[in-house]
Amino acid sequence: PNKLSDEHGIDYAEQTRNHTLINRQYCIENPKKYKGYSAKCWGLTAGDSYKGYVAHCPDTDLGVIQPTAAISSMPFTPKESMEAMRYFYEEKGNKIWSEYGFVDGFSDHHNWYAKSHLAIDQGPIIVMIENHRTGLIWKLFMSNPDVQTGLKRLGFTSPYVK
Repeated sequence: PNKLSDEHGIDYAEQTRNHTLINRQYCIENPKKYKGYSAKCWGLTAGDSYKGYVAHCPDTDLGVIQPTAAISSMPFTPKESMEAMRYFYEEKGNKIWSEYGFVDGFSDHHNWYAKSHLAIDQGPIIVMIENHRTGLIWKLFMSNPDVQTGLKRLGFTSPYVK
């Protein structure tokens, strides 16, 4: 949603940044007192957990962090996301990193570390790091004629919409 707003003037990049910061702040405040949550260790979203695949959120918080939530937010919260990525890699190390990248989820509280790597979570990490670096994926997506037509019909505005 980079540089994308709707007919009500909602800036979707700003909305996404705010939602990401709310997710992070929830983990910092850690109302359920899970071991490991912090300003460096945050990220609630759907993914694997010790109870199977779960849509993790404040209402369904099982103490499981999904690295993709923090890292794929890089374009919106670059400082906070980089801090989380460095923590995951440098401090959690081989508990959550393998030849395929970060595992899908982990819980220090439950001493549980996924063995899985889900494409639906790995893909956004790569794409959003590149969007943070160069904006390439957004530019390619927004240049698609069908996307252009759809955004116009839906009343969206963007410097990319012609």
